[in-house]
Order: sequence, then structure tokens, then C-alpha cells
Amino acid sequence: MNRYQINDLEKMTGIKAHTIRIWEKRYNLIEPFRTATNIRYYDDSQVRKLLNISTLVNFGHKISRVASYSEMQLNEMVTSLQSAQSDDVVKASFVTEMTSAMLLYDEAKFEKVLSAVITRFGIYTAMLDVVYPFLHKTGVMWSTNSSMPSQEHFATCILRRKLVSAIDGLPPAHNMGKTILLFLAPDEWHEIGLIFSDYIVRSLGFRTIYLGQNVPLSNIREMLPYVKPTHMITFFIMHKKKMNLPEEFRRLADDSPKSTLVVIGREELLRSIKQTVNLVPCSSVDSLVALLKQ
Repeated sequence: MNRYQINDLEKMTGIKAHTIRIWEKRYNLIEPFRTATNIRYYDDSQVRKLLNISTLVNFGHKISRVASYSEMQLNEMVTSLQSAQSDDVVKASFVTEMTSAMLLYDEAKFEKVLSAVITRFGIYTAMLDVVYPFLHKTGVMWSTNSSMPSQEHFATCILRRKLVSAIDGLPPAHNMGKTILLFLAPDEWHEIGLIFSDYIVRSLGFRTIYLGQNVPLSNIREMLPYVKPTHMITFFIMHKKKMNLPEEFRRLADDSPKSTLVVIGREELLRSIKQTVNLVPCSSVDSLVALLKQ
């Protein structure tokens, strides 16, 4: 059983810790466990319940009513939101269901929800408006050690399969004017964003060379004379003190003046990168698409 502190619940559900405590007392919503030293903690089932309640309350349901519902009733109500007219309501319900499925290691449910998202919105909108918020929510969980690495691998492997399948379904490159090299720098392992970027580039008709995770930058330099990419795309997600990535990116851009190095990632990390003619920090998919279309 995973253990969650109340601050973890606040980050995952968006419900203030103070509010959670009030709901515990007023509605007997959930009852925290306690350690031998009397420290409160919560388990996966309580997290799922609060995720469902948070979603329902955010879209107009009264806490006084939903607090008494069973887990099955809450699940059914969240699922029923997917028939709503508002896309925002539908997308929020999908994020909640994907998170719940991840916590349960429920592959069938995760696959079903993900397929429903893609069917309704298409893979591009599904990734931007559902999968990315899901990754952000679960990223908060990982940063607080609330979910195990196995849960991370469980969810991202399913997402990876879906994206790779979507890429395989695209037609061959037809716009040969650009070649895009995609890679992750040393100690970068979060590959979903890079695979989605590969999908975007290929859907635009450009040729891609995909290298994947944890690629030594020396290897990139060795292949540049042979590949001659017009663009290189990488992600800056993890900050490793042993390697000054902003400086390494600058050097790589200097070594390949005929190629534009696009660095995508967390805004607080991108601020450490000084933009030049061929080194471009990029914080959104729309910006990436606009850059590639130039």
C-alpha cells in the first residue's frame, strides 16, 4: 500500500489540505490512517475517492451530496461526465479516470479511457488537453514520491505503445526539405514528449531520425556531418548538477550552425537557456509547430 501525506493529496486533487480536514470531520469523507507516532497518512483508495470527488465538485456537484456516495457511484458519476456538452468537463473526467486506473494498475481501464480520449478528440488534442494534464498531475505525484516508479512505468509504457502505433499509421515522409533529429540528453528518461514530437514532425511530412533516451552528446556531434539535420529536438526535464545542460546545449548549437536546436521543457529550466540564432527554447507544442513550418 502506498502512503500519502495530506500535502500530497492537496497537490494531486487540487483540494486544499484545510478543506480535506473539514470534509473529514463534517462528512466523514475519509478517515486517515496513523503511524505508530500518530502521523496521518492515506492510501490509494482514499486518493481515488478524493480525485473523483474533486472532479465532481469542480463541475457543480454539492460536497454534502457526493460525500455519502460509494466508490462505485462516484466512478459512475465521473464516467457520466464524458457525455457532457462541455469539452472541459469531459477532459477533466478523462484525466481523473486515467489517474485512478494508474493507481490500480488497471491496464484494461487505462487502455479503454485512452482510446476513448483519442476517438473523441484525435491524438493531437488528446495529448495536449488530456495526456499532458495527466502527466502533470502524476508528475506532481512522482516529485513527492507519492507513486512508485512502477506506476510511472505502467502508465508511460501504455502511452508509448499508443503513440508508436499512431506513428506507424502515418504515411512516409513527403516533405524532404527538412530533416529533424530527435534525442534526449544524458540522464533524460521521460520519453513521451519526444515520441509525441516525432508524431507531430512526421504528421507534417518531414523526415525524422529518432534516437531516444540518454544519448551522449558526443554521439550527436559524430553523426552531424552524415545526417545534416535542419533541426534537432530535445527535452530539458531533469536538472542534473553534474552536467550543465544549458551550456552543453549552447556548445552543441555552436558546433552545428546550419541546424536549429529546439529545447522543449519546463519553463523554469528553459529560462536558463539563452536563445541564439540556432538555439531556441520552446515551451509549447504550438510554438514547435510554428517553428517547423517556417
